Amino acid sequence: MNAALQADRRRVVGLLLAAAALSVSVACASPGDGDGGSSESVCAFLVDYQNREYSDVANVDFTVGDKLGPATLPPCDDTPNDDDDGRAAPSSTTAYAVEGLDPSIAIAVGEEPSEARLVVVYSGTEIPPEVKKRIRGS
Repeated sequence: MNAALQADRRRVVGLLLAAAALSVSVACASPGDGDGGSSESVCAFLVDYQNREYSDVANVDFTVGDKLGPATLPPCDDTPNDDDDGRAAPSSTTAYAVEGLDPSIAIAVGEEPSEARLVVVYSGTEIPPEVKKRIRGS
Protein backbone atom coordinates (compact mmCIF):
# COMPACT_ATOMS: atom_id res chain seq x y z
CA MET A 1 0.00 0.00 0.00
CA ASN A 2 1.49 3.37 -0.95
CA ALA A 3 2.21 6.07 1.64
CA ALA A 4 -0.53 8.45 0.41
CA LEU A 5 -3.22 5.76 0.78
CA GLN A 6 -1.96 4.85 4.25
CA ALA A 7 -2.04 8.52 5.27
CA ASP A 8 -5.62 8.84 3.97
CA ARG A 9 -6.72 5.78 5.94
CA ARG A 10 -5.10 7.13 9.13
CA ARG A 11 -6.83 10.47 8.60
CA VAL A 12 -10.25 8.78 8.17
CA VAL A 13 -9.74 6.64 11.28
CA GLY A 14 -8.64 9.73 13.21
CA LEU A 15 -11.77 11.60 12.15
CA LEU A 16 -13.98 8.67 13.15
CA LEU A 17 -12.32 8.46 16.55
CA ALA A 18 -12.61 12.21 17.07
CA ALA A 19 -16.32 12.08 16.20
CA ALA A 20 -16.86 9.18 18.60
CA ALA A 21 -15.01 10.99 21.37
CA LEU A 22 -17.03 14.15 20.80
CA SER A 23 -20.31 12.26 20.96
CA VAL A 24 -19.26 10.73 24.28
CA SER A 25 -17.99 13.97 25.80
CA VAL A 26 -21.33 15.74 25.42
CA ALA A 27 -23.82 14.13 27.79
CA CYS A 28 -26.66 16.53 26.99
CA ALA A 29 -26.86 19.20 24.31
CA SER A 30 -29.58 21.77 23.72
CA PRO A 31 -29.64 22.71 20.03
CA GLY A 32 -32.40 25.28 20.49
CA ASP A 33 -30.82 27.23 23.37
CA GLY A 34 -30.21 30.90 22.72
CA ASP A 35 -31.90 31.11 19.32
CA GLY A 36 -35.37 32.10 20.51
CA GLY A 37 -36.82 28.78 19.33
CA SER A 38 -37.83 25.74 21.27
CA SER A 39 -35.25 23.88 23.28
CA GLU A 40 -34.77 20.22 22.45
CA SER A 41 -32.14 18.34 24.46
CA VAL A 42 -30.60 15.03 23.59
CA CYS A 43 -28.75 12.77 26.03
CA ALA A 44 -25.86 10.47 25.26
CA PHE A 45 -26.72 6.78 25.02
CA LEU A 46 -25.29 5.26 28.19
CA VAL A 47 -25.71 1.77 29.64
CA ASP A 48 -24.87 0.40 33.08
CA TYR A 49 -23.96 -3.29 33.21
CA GLN A 50 -22.17 -5.06 36.06
CA ASN A 51 -20.97 -1.81 37.65
CA ARG A 52 -19.45 -0.54 34.37
CA GLU A 53 -20.68 2.34 32.21
CA TYR A 54 -20.81 1.77 28.46
CA SER A 55 -21.41 4.24 25.65
CA ASP A 56 -22.37 3.57 22.06
CA VAL A 57 -19.97 3.70 19.15
CA ALA A 58 -20.94 3.71 15.48
CA ASN A 59 -19.53 2.08 12.36
CA VAL A 60 -18.17 -1.00 14.13
CA ASP A 61 -18.67 -4.46 12.69
CA PHE A 62 -19.87 -6.88 15.37
CA THR A 63 -21.85 -10.07 15.83
CA VAL A 64 -24.28 -10.48 18.71
CA GLY A 65 -23.56 -13.49 20.91
CA ASP A 66 -25.35 -15.05 23.87
CA LYS A 67 -27.78 -13.22 26.13
CA LEU A 68 -25.97 -11.98 29.25
CA GLY A 69 -28.85 -10.55 31.27
CA PRO A 70 -30.38 -7.20 32.20
CA ALA A 71 -28.65 -3.86 31.73
CA THR A 72 -29.83 -0.44 32.87
CA LEU A 73 -30.33 2.71 30.83
CA PRO A 74 -29.79 5.51 33.38
CA PRO A 75 -32.29 8.37 33.48
CA CYS A 76 -31.59 11.56 31.58
CA ASP A 77 -33.07 14.96 32.30
CA ASP A 78 -33.37 15.89 28.63
CA THR A 79 -35.76 18.75 29.29
CA PRO A 80 -34.03 20.82 31.99
CA ASN A 81 -36.68 23.57 32.15
CA ASP A 82 -39.77 21.38 32.50
CA ASP A 83 -40.41 21.93 36.25
CA ASP A 84 -39.72 18.33 37.25
CA ASP A 85 -36.87 17.23 39.48
CA GLY A 86 -34.92 15.51 36.66
CA ARG A 87 -35.13 12.11 38.30
CA ALA A 88 -36.90 10.04 35.68
CA ALA A 89 -36.79 6.32 36.43
CA PRO A 90 -34.05 4.26 34.81
CA SER A 91 -35.19 1.75 32.23
CA SER A 92 -34.08 -1.80 31.57
CA THR A 93 -32.82 -3.50 28.44
CA THR A 94 -31.07 -6.77 27.60
CA ALA A 95 -27.31 -7.16 27.36
CA TYR A 96 -25.75 -9.59 24.87
CA ALA A 97 -22.19 -10.75 24.44
CA VAL A 98 -20.29 -9.55 21.38
CA GLU A 99 -18.43 -12.33 19.61
CA GLY A 100 -14.67 -11.92 20.00
CA LEU A 101 -14.86 -9.21 22.68
CA ASP A 102 -14.86 -9.59 26.44
CA PRO A 103 -18.00 -8.16 28.11
CA SER A 104 -15.74 -5.96 30.24
CA ILE A 105 -14.85 -4.15 26.98
CA ALA A 106 -18.04 -4.24 24.90
CA ILE A 107 -21.59 -5.58 24.91
CA ALA A 108 -24.59 -5.24 22.65
CA VAL A 109 -27.89 -4.01 24.09
CA GLY A 110 -31.46 -4.09 22.88
CA GLU A 111 -34.74 -5.89 23.31
CA GLU A 112 -33.89 -8.34 20.50
CA PRO A 113 -30.50 -9.45 19.16
CA SER A 114 -31.43 -8.17 15.70
CA GLU A 115 -31.94 -4.66 17.14
CA ALA A 116 -28.91 -4.68 19.43
CA ARG A 117 -26.58 -1.70 19.54
CA LEU A 118 -22.87 -1.91 20.35
CA VAL A 119 -21.70 -0.15 23.51
CA VAL A 120 -18.15 -0.02 24.84
CA VAL A 121 -16.28 0.97 27.97
CA TYR A 122 -14.08 3.97 27.22
CA SER A 123 -10.82 4.85 28.91
CA GLY A 124 -11.25 8.61 29.01
CA THR A 125 -12.09 9.33 25.38
CA GLU A 126 -10.16 6.37 23.98
CA ILE A 127 -11.98 3.53 22.30
CA PRO A 128 -10.48 0.17 23.36
CA PRO A 129 -7.96 -1.10 20.76
CA GLU A 130 -9.95 -4.33 20.36
CA VAL A 131 -12.88 -2.23 19.14
CA LYS A 132 -10.77 0.19 17.03
CA LYS A 133 -9.71 -2.76 14.87
CA ARG A 134 -13.35 -3.36 13.97
CA ILE A 135 -14.20 0.16 12.82
CA ARG A 136 -15.26 0.01 9.20
CA GLY A 137 -12.62 1.50 6.92
CA SER A 138 -9.75 1.20 9.38
